[in-house]
Amino acid sequence: MHLCVVNPSSHTKLSVNINKIALLRNSRGTNLPDLLNVALDCIRFGAEGITVHPRPDERHIRKSDIPILVKNISVEFNIEGYPSKDFIRMVLDNHPDQVSLVPDPPDVLTSDSGWDTKAQLHFLQQVVRQIKSEGIRVSLFMDPDLELIRYAADTGADRIELYTGHYSHQYNLDRNKAIEPHILASQQAAKSGLALNAGHDLNLFNLQFYKESVINLVEVSIGHALVCDALYFGLQNAIIMYRKKLE
Repeated sequence: MHLCVVNPSSHTKLSVNINKIALLRNSRGTNLPDLLNVALDCIRFGAEGITVHPRPDERHIRKSDIPILVKNISVEFNIEGYPSKDFIRMVLDNHPDQVSLVPDPPDVLTSDSGWDTKAQLHFLQQVVRQIKSEGIRVSLFMDPDLELIRYAADTGADRIELYTGHYSHQYNLDRNKAIEPHILASQQAAKSGLALNAGHDLNLFNLQFYKESVINLVEVSIGHALVCDALYFGLQNAIIMYRKKLE
């Protein structure tokens, strides 16, 4: 049964993940495309946030990119990553607006599962406390699991970011069935006092339905699909198209 919920949130921010831009730059060992210039253009074209996910092997975003972006970006800057000691040090040194914590092992290709907040509650409480003590908002990458979302609130995090990979993969088969766990998860987040972000494999085909179905969706982070669409439509047009899906 499809649970239809009217979304009372009047606006959902689009944060553009620029990892794929950095991956293209790194492939030739030059500064083309210039990561900062692309980030600033994304903002000029309508992006309301910039997201990066530096990984230990620096295959796309490099640690050296972070201070440059922090210094020059005027919109919300979001850093994703696993809370290793090096990652936490980088975050505290650069003070982004938001940190999105993911449970990725170092060699993972992409983030594809959320935190087990019940099993890792004590660890996450310590990490969240340390980051929030510097005035930085904390979001936890989560599957749409109601029990684990309740535990996410106990960590002290401000938000959760729902992993939308399974939703995106199932969308063409049965979009109503695909969205049901996320509707319930968004309701649980609201009950638990957690603001809601979402991301992973959202695109021009499935984004609007997601936005219209879940409640209180504050922000989506989109990179891979948006950059792929930019190859056909251009970066400015792609960002405008994604913004329209959220309106």
